[in-house]
Amino acid sequence: MDALPFSLSCENNKQPILDVLARVFADRREVLEIASGTGQHATWFAQQLPHLRWRPTEMPDNLATLLPRCNHYAGDNLAPPTVLDVSARPWPPQVPHALFSANSLHIMPWASVEDLFAELSERAEADTVLAVYGPFNYGGEYTSESNARFDQWLAARSPFSAIRDFEKVDALAQAAGFELAQDNAMPANNRLLVWRKPA
Repeated sequence: MDALPFSLSCENNKQPILDVLARVFADRREVLEIASGTGQHATWFAQQLPHLRWRPTEMPDNLATLLPRCNHYAGDNLAPPTVLDVSARPWPPQVPHALFSANSLHIMPWASVEDLFAELSERAEADTVLAVYGPFNYGGEYTSESNARFDQWLAARSPFSAIRDFEKVDALAQAAGFELAQDNAMPANNRLLVWRKPA
């Protein structure tokens, strides 16, 4: 297991995220995870929430990073990882009534964030729950000095990456038919936002 792809941030935030997902996904049966990375979240949440069938996905170039840890998972509630590019619409997988993504909106281009919500506008059924973890700005301002430094790092890494404004993301969600249900403060100046599409 020591040789598997590893993210320290995933290891540090998995329990606080789980505490929220255990509540908001309590009545769900299947979750589509967008941008599953190393698979640490997928395998941990699948193990801790056995009532859920977890469906991890990644971009084509990143699938090789996701596969090893998922292949080591011993349970039967983790689906084989599949390719998903949110901008390659329509998405190939069926969209279940629960979706999760962590540390993705500030990495993908803004146009891809728009594509994500546009797809959900067309494909997500009533009573779908969407949970998104990561850093967000509020009122156009950073919530901490560490987030300001992180945003500078993102800009140096890629001209397309940036901490997103909560209000702009929430506007996309509202346009897609979702309503904000929870805004959870998380460690390291992150948030876990939960939207629900009314039944």
